[in-house]
Amino acid sequence: MRITYRKSSIGYSERQKQTVRSLGLRKLGQSVERPDTTTVRGMVFHVRHLVSVEELPGVDTHEAVETSA
Repeated sequence: MRITYRKSSIGYSERQKQTVRSLGLRKLGQSVERPDTTTVRGMVFHVRHLVSVEELPGVDTHEAVETSA
């Protein structure tokens, strides 16, 4: 899945700022690709008002997890 940082975290809780950083997002407009796992989905859920998510075709959840391990 591709996650894009869309809205600044200024004015939001420190926990939400840390979640955005732990997703690998540093600057507005930056995009990162992460495996489609329940952990990543949970993190995205908590900052869904700050990011946008795009599903990547042809990437299997299990393949992405195995290659990163």
